[in-house]
Amino acid sequence: MMVIDPHAHMISRTTDDYQAMADAGVVAVIEPAFWVGQPRTHVGSYIDYLSAILGFERFRAGQFGVRHYCTIGLNSKEANDEALAEAVMDILPRFALKEGVVAIGEIGYDEQTPLEDRYFRRQLDLALELDLPVLIHTPHRDKKRGTSRSMDVCEEHGVPPSRVIVDHNNEETVAEVLERGYWAAFSIYPSTKMGDARMVEILRRYGSERIIVNSACDWGISDPLAVPRTAHLALERGLPPGDVHDACYANALAAFGQSGQMAESDWLAPPPIDQRTLFEGNSILRGGRPPVIEQQS
Repeated sequence: MMVIDPHAHMISRTTDDYQAMADAGVVAVIEPAFWVGQPRTHVGSYIDYLSAILGFERFRAGQFGVRHYCTIGLNSKEANDEALAEAVMDILPRFALKEGVVAIGEIGYDEQTPLEDRYFRRQLDLALELDLPVLIHTPHRDKKRGTSRSMDVCEEHGVPPSRVIVDHNNEETVAEVLERGYWAAFSIYPSTKMGDARMVEILRRYGSERIIVNSACDWGISDPLAVPRTAHLALERGLPPGDVHDACYANALAAFGQSGQMAESDWLAPPPIDQRTLFEGNSILRGGRPPVIEQQS
């Protein structure tokens, strides 16, 4: 079974994770730009970070046969540092136009402050200008109000719901997100956001239309295999295979494919793996480990 993990902070994961994901059927990942565990204080930190998820991380994924894409944005936490936020907004367009960028994101609200609102709106306008979809981070606190407010603001700015992926949903938010025509994404993240068994019940209740499953794996305790695990659990519990395919593969491709930067042919006819390849002089190999070298078919 092929699956896509459309929200994975792979810059904080290991090569073992990439190998395990590939072995479990993950053919593609999307890496949303977000914070790194502590606040950045200089725009140069953002420039290097965005360069890394557009460059070396894309290379690193490919060394295991996983196609890597990303979203570009100023996250809601760091939007509260006005000086930093202004500097980041100046450099975002040049990164958002690069190959492999499938959305502006993840953007939205954290504490729902006036500064968060200001930079959320400016990035929605940027998405419209660049004709890119939007990935919304819904807040962990006061989630229902923050989710409704996020959709209200999208509509105020004329962003079509079909172009917006609303992430980190739960049982409290899913009905409204779907009723209003947005993509509803769910992060299968241990203990905090959504468990796999709960996700299966949501699919059983709502079906799979416009529902997307992701792992949101990052530098914290998280599971890079959350999407294939959820897919297998859903099948074990009797959900229709078509619904599982949609929620764990096809819907992510449809939503983010609107960018024109992501297509099924990217992984159905990929370049062969050659782990002898270097990026800026660097290899993923260590300690004399023999490289994986696939022959051109």
